[in-house]
Amino acid sequence: MSQAHASTLTRKAAPDHFPQWVLYCAAGIMAFSLISVGLIRVTGNGPDQRAAAATLQRSLVFQDQKDGGVRVEDGVTGETLTVLHGEQGFVRGSLRALSRERYSRGIGSSAPFDLIARVDGRVTLFDPSTGQRVDLESFGPTNTAEFARFLAMRPE
Repeated sequence: MSQAHASTLTRKAAPDHFPQWVLYCAAGIMAFSLISVGLIRVTGNGPDQRAAAATLQRSLVFQDQKDGGVRVEDGVTGETLTVLHGEQGFVRGSLRALSRERYSRGIGSSAPFDLIARVDGRVTLFDPSTGQRVDLESFGPTNTAEFARFLAMRPE
């Protein structure tokens, strides 16, 4: 038997080993995922958990103006609270997201939104027409304050 043929047989006889560290990493990722989901369920911090009780709630209607501003009205009395001029990026962006769903369902812009301050300090913008909500605290205190100021505003 030639030496080249013998070395070929020797190489084929060696068993293939799958790296065990890959299996340990995969098991670790699966365990981490299961533990994370379990902790979210136990602590009640998941997205499907019930919202805290409301401390203050106000209905608001947002109307686009011809000059590019946005008029903010009290949803009950119809009185103008303020007119937003300039970019107002976060307010416009949040309203745009909720208005898109209204538009797809054929709901106009005259239906009020509910701005809700909660016991746990959270502020929520809720659209009763579609059931959608935006938990504003997710975007930081500065952006939350952009909406929270409407809760205490008096008509101009």
